[in-house]
Amino acid sequence: MSEQPTTALPVPDRRVDNVTRSGVLSLAIKEKSALYAAYMPFLVGGGLFIPTSKAYAIGDEVFMLLSLPDDDANKLRVIGHVVWLMPVAQGHRPQGIGVQFSDNERGIEARNKIEAMLGGALRSGRPTHTM
Repeated sequence: MSEQPTTALPVPDRRVDNVTRSGVLSLAIKEKSALYAAYMPFLVGGGLFIPTSKAYAIGDEVFMLLSLPDDDANKLRVIGHVVWLMPVAQGHRPQGIGVQFSDNERGIEARNKIEAMLGGALRSGRPTHTM
C-alpha cells in the first residue's frame, strides 16, 4: 500500500525560552453568517479565523473551545496551529489569526460539523475575514 502525500502546511517548531508557545482560545459563534466569515475551507482539514489582539507566530499551537450556532451546549475542543496572521485590522477585516485544525478525531469532527452547517454557502463568493 502506498502512502498518500500530505498537503498539510508544515508546522515549524516555535520555542520561546524552551517552552512551546500555546494558548487557549474560546470562540462562541452565534450566527451562520459569522461562521461563514470565520471558516477557512481552503486549509487542509479546515480551520477558523479567530479575532484576537494577542501576538502569535506561524506554527504556534492553540487549543480552541468552540461553540457553534444552535449548539451552545456542546463546546468542541480542538487543537490547531496558527497558519495565518492579520496583525492589524485592515479595512473591514479584523485583527486575528487563522488556525488550521489538527488532523485528528476532534479536528475532523469540527470540520465536518462546520461544513454541514454551512452547506451550499461554502461555494458562495461572499467575502470572509481572510479572503
